[in-house]
Amino acid sequence: MRVLMLAALLSIVLVGCTQKEVVEVEKKMEVKSVFENMSEIPKKYTCDGSDVSPPLRIENIPENAKSLVIICEDPDAPLGVFTHWILFNAPPENEIPEGIPHGRIIEEPFHAVQLRNDFGKYGYNGPCPPSGKHRYFFKVYALDVKIDESVETKKELLEKMKGHVIAEGVLVGVYGRD
Repeated sequence: MRVLMLAALLSIVLVGCTQKEVVEVEKKMEVKSVFENMSEIPKKYTCDGSDVSPPLRIENIPENAKSLVIICEDPDAPLGVFTHWILFNAPPENEIPEGIPHGRIIEEPFHAVQLRNDFGKYGYNGPCPPSGKHRYFFKVYALDVKIDESVETKKELLEKMKGHVIAEGVLVGVYGRD
């Protein structure tokens, strides 16, 4: 009987924690670009074009946001999720211009930090699927803090973001090289 009561109490506590986490990131930002959600990413922003980062327009950024994180991932890659871009400590502004330069620390068009993508490079490398059409998720997170610039890995960044995400948004583009 005690075990059942303890299990019931634990499940109530866990449900309460889960609901709090959901409420914490229930604020949604709208992410837009030169392509619509679930539509084709223009060749310019891929390995078959100029391979520059697309411009992003972010709406509904909370007033108390201190920084933005952008992570672009391909969940359809043959070996699992493939990361194309990780940018953090971007200012909480509505416009992220196209062509963010490569490099770990960038100063133009604003100060921010980039981590190595799964190509092994700092900055954005666009869609380059080996076959078929893939989906590319441009995830934007508004944080109530800036992250320590010494962070080196995506795993470390995600850990530092815990409890600090106050809003999120996503734009999904597709690209195939058929």
